Amino acid sequence: MATTRILGIDPGLRTTGFGVVDCEGPALRYVASGTIRSTSETAGLPARLKTIFDGIRELAQRYAPHCASVEIVFVNVNPQSTLLLGQARGAALTALVASDLEVSEYSALQMKKAIVGHGRASKSQVQQMVVRLLRLPGLPGPDAADALGLAICHAHAARSFAAVARSAEAEGIATGRWRHGRAR
Repeated sequence: MATTRILGIDPGLRTTGFGVVDCEGPALRYVASGTIRSTSETAGLPARLKTIFDGIRELAQRYAPHCASVEIVFVNVNPQSTLLLGQARGAALTALVASDLEVSEYSALQMKKAIVGHGRASKSQVQQMVVRLLRLPGLPGPDAADALGLAICHAHAARSFAAVARSAEAEGIATGRWRHGRAR
């Protein structure tokens, strides 16, 4: 069974979390995690976005993942914060695609449900479950834990998607394909 290396990214303008996990069948193995910090108060937005872009490109080069998962931006009460977070996410996505990685996107609710079992889990609950699932010796920071959670979420989802595709292929069903103006 082949090992798939997944890079999870939790984008943020000041702190972008990353987590790298190897997946072989149902087995998960921790590889690395941490944060990319672009908190220099003197740096403007373009410099911060470049820090995120360069940091993710370096991670893709160093860990050679097969694919990546990124958190989908949620809408804040403050539209300016949402816009800034969206720009950080754009820098992250661009770096991943420029590194020739297939990118999957998950909402925080989807990730929390996959990791903890319910979508309203706290950051500390996500941290605790990531420790358990990956058998870590210590607690990762909240941004790194979210990124590891996204990688784990993708590992579970990818297995499910592959099983559905194999089942459909075995039955001769063309899932998700359009033929003559309608889905089959």
